[in-house]
Amino acid sequence: MTTNESTTSAGLTAGRDRVREMIHHAAHLLPAQGPIEVFVHHNTLHAFEHLPFHEAVRSAWEIYGAEPYLSEKRFRDLLAAGRITREDIDAVLAEDSDSQQEGVFGLYPELGDRASLRREMMRHENYRGDVAQLHWVIAETDALQNFREDIDPEVRTRSLGGATDADFSDTGTTPHSRYLHGLWNACLDGASKSSFQPDRRHHLSLRARDWLLSETGVDTDLMVAEVLVRFTAAFLDQGYASEQVPNRDLGFFSCFTLLYQKPSFAAQPWLDAVAERMRQVESAGTKAVESIQASLAGLGIDDSDWEKFITQTLLALPGWSGMVHQMEHAPGWVDHPAPDGTLEEFLAIRLILDEVAWKFVAAENHISKEELDRRCAPTVGEATSIADQDLQIAFDLFQWSQLMGWAPSTLRSLDSFDALVQEIESFDSIARRRLFQEAFERRYQRGILDAIANASPARPALPAGHQQRVELNDAISFQVCCCIDDREESFRRHLEEIDPNCETFGAAGFFAVAMNYQGVTESSYKPLCPAVITPTHYVRENVGYTFAGDHRRRSEARKTLGRLTHQVHTGSRSFFGGVVTSVLGSLAAFPLVARVLFPRLTSRLRRRAGQFIGAPPVTQLQLQRHKEPPGRHDGHIGYTLDEMIAIVKRQLEDIGLTSGFSRLMVMTGHGSSSINNPHMSAYNCGACAGKRGGPNARAFAQMANDFRVRRGLSESGITIPDETWFLGAYHNTCDESVVWYDLDRMPPTHFSVFEATKATVDEAILRNAKERCRRFEAAAIDVSPEEALRHVQRRSEDLSQVRPEYNHATDALCFVGRRDWSRSLFLDRRAFLTSYDPSIDDESGTILARILAAAIPVCAGINLEYYFSAVDNVKYGSGSKLPHNLVSLLGVMEGASSDLRTGLYHQMIEIHEPMRLLFVIETTEAVMNQIMNENEAIGRLCRGEWVRLAILDPDSGELSQFDGGEFVPYRPGREPLAEVGVSSDWFAGHRENLAPAFVAASDISTSNGGVQ
Repeated sequence: MTTNESTTSAGLTAGRDRVREMIHHAAHLLPAQGPIEVFVHHNTLHAFEHLPFHEAVRSAWEIYGAEPYLSEKRFRDLLAAGRITREDIDAVLAEDSDSQQEGVFGLYPELGDRASLRREMMRHENYRGDVAQLHWVIAETDALQNFREDIDPEVRTRSLGGATDADFSDTGTTPHSRYLHGLWNACLDGASKSSFQPDRRHHLSLRARDWLLSETGVDTDLMVAEVLVRFTAAFLDQGYASEQVPNRDLGFFSCFTLLYQKPSFAAQPWLDAVAERMRQVESAGTKAVESIQASLAGLGIDDSDWEKFITQTLLALPGWSGMVHQMEHAPGWVDHPAPDGTLEEFLAIRLILDEVAWKFVAAENHISKEELDRRCAPTVGEATSIADQDLQIAFDLFQWSQLMGWAPSTLRSLDSFDALVQEIESFDSIARRRLFQEAFERRYQRGILDAIANASPARPALPAGHQQRVELNDAISFQVCCCIDDREESFRRHLEEIDPNCETFGAAGFFAVAMNYQGVTESSYKPLCPAVITPTHYVRENVGYTFAGDHRRRSEARKTLGRLTHQVHTGSRSFFGGVVTSVLGSLAAFPLVARVLFPRLTSRLRRRAGQFIGAPPVTQLQLQRHKEPPGRHDGHIGYTLDEMIAIVKRQLEDIGLTSGFSRLMVMTGHGSSSINNPHMSAYNCGACAGKRGGPNARAFAQMANDFRVRRGLSESGITIPDETWFLGAYHNTCDESVVWYDLDRMPPTHFSVFEATKATVDEAILRNAKERCRRFEAAAIDVSPEEALRHVQRRSEDLSQVRPEYNHATDALCFVGRRDWSRSLFLDRRAFLTSYDPSIDDESGTILARILAAAIPVCAGINLEYYFSAVDNVKYGSGSKLPHNLVSLLGVMEGASSDLRTGLYHQMIEIHEPMRLLFVIETTEAVMNQIMNENEAIGRLCRGEWVRLAILDPDSGELSQFDGGEFVPYRPGREPLAEVGVSSDWFAGHRENLAPAFVAASDISTSNGGVQ
């Protein structure tokens, strides 16, 4: 090789590496949602977490064009409803350093001050429109005849009373109209003399598609999507399609090239050029990255704009681009992962299709190549003429002048309008909504902190003997450990109201048992642990030997039924199958209609039929491992004894239960069931990777009952009494059913305590169903508990139901600490409740650090996904569920060739109030600061204000808020906390979110001796 050839080769390599680096950077901006079967809530703007929250949402708005907050109208509706108060607005303005600056008011004190102007700009709507609309408003409405109706009467009186002759115009028939005409003329004159011209252009596109769309009305993205979406869906398919796409093993780029290089008689005309291009690619042996470089050059994209152009191209189909990236880098989630480099190859094909489509549309519309090359002009917020901008500025100023009481003569006396115009323009809609968001969150969070502060003195600080509990506490009727899920808050509260002597705990719902699990009717192992953990252990559910023969028969019946169903499904796509389907297809309407009109009856029939092919009645978990390393085959399945001891020890320490055990401890996993719900995994346990947490609860209970585990625990200082029995259970948060595991193993000595516990649980689910039904418009507001339970059961079994339950739609709080601080508080199913006892932790907060390492990112991820899906359900969410179609077992899309819809659908978030999660953590300032310093993710979320943080001192009970990088003592309000007998007394007749209240029925201090 010559020197020149070597230099050329090095240059090409460097160019390819540069393109790959650009793709890598762009990939960070793509949605991080994985396949829908393992839908795990996450921060939608994870790529922006290095920025403070408010900076991040504005940056995302500039890139995606997605709304950062609720609309101003929604905020003003909340203000009118009392969900935000004037006090809240004044408080956030006082705390906002920028609002306390002098600005233009330092030059012209007669105008007032910045905070006053911003207060009026937040409280009152400012009419905005295009130039034609503004001309119409001025000419055809009474804008220049009468003051705005929402002006404070005192301001209007002062404006007219203090006006001089110079403030009035000759135009108009009344003092009001003459004054307003004078004010309008002053604003218009000032705006025309101002040299400040705000740049309202944003989201500028480098893609020719946007220019072509505005010029021709033809959307080339739709043309490209029809080809690219269908191919990508087939390439990534996980078994939904009847056949695999040919040559998939060659990779995305080669597979597409071979498939589309042959022209088709029925294809659209522009695809002939695509086929020609594919033949050229194959004959030249072009690689994907080389094709990208050629496309960028052929499109005339300047080198400095390559990364921006690549980013915009990938974001043209963000759902599919993101899924390609996820399947390439998280292959453990799916059976058929995407090969390395698939996103690069996806981009290469996309650029080819874009280039061909753009040139085809340009040629069809007689647009020359030279004209097409000038495609990079602004396409959103086009620049307007100076005169038109003056009109917009003047009308803004006209409205604010009325609200502030600025006289026309005062405006004319200003040396320059530049500073005043800039003052108004700088506090734009996003800046106003930022402070609205702060005020909205302040109202809720102060209510929570006040409730905690005001409820604590009303009862003993902690139950007597809490720090030095005996090993067996007979005063406790039973204990329950649920997932920290906010839906379990009401379930735990009702248990405590019914039986104040019970004790409830909250922990991440995988209960420290990270495993790959295979149920007795399942064909493969699935991970049951948080998505950030890669489990190495395997656990299998086996059938009792007595039922082994029956199990084999049932298994063969399931396989036969599966094969038959698959054959019918694929056969219906053939000519003969189509004929049969058209003749007999009407018969399928009968079960379909039955599942809509009679969901409970149909469900019972299905369950009864399923008994013949379902799992036998007695099964057991294979937990003990005898060989190394962990694996999926006999001998390698399960955990060693030391591993089981470590799991139980960690979980008991985490929830603070190292002594004071009751005779029965129920470990309760959770999940959800509904019909026709592609987002099912989003309703299940997030700590179990979107699966049901029952097996984890069952496994933990089995470990904790093992006498060898207990002996190992006693050597480390935790003694579980012989009288204590752990029982696994599963709570379905949709239909409110509870499944109990391994009752056949429970000793007879515990039958009576179990019956009493079950009776309490049965009553709790009735009350829980009633509380949930107040959110459903289809349920009567005064529905009885029994009818409420039937209602939620019908919702879970109704084929047409798009709201089986509301999932995390009310989340707003996470409490980490002893239950004693939050017990007896009605928290309206809005709180994640995580148990933690600082009295058994060390000075460094070792236990707390490992709890928060999961709790803060996981709970924040849930909260932020709901936040962003609520503030912009089109860009960040997935729109209405009604038109969704399942595709490739990966996600949902609208129609047959849309983008993959990521985020949460509208019916899931319609009652959600988007606010950042408030963490109230029982710890000291020193420990919390140390945890934030040592855990980068926690520090980033807390210091960047992606979550709000407060701490509760374990000894004094004093609260402090984390604000501006430091903890500041919280001063609670003086308003007394409302007190009710039971929860239903507080929520009866209400469908909206409710403030906290003290529930006397569950108060430990008033029960028979309390929990000792």
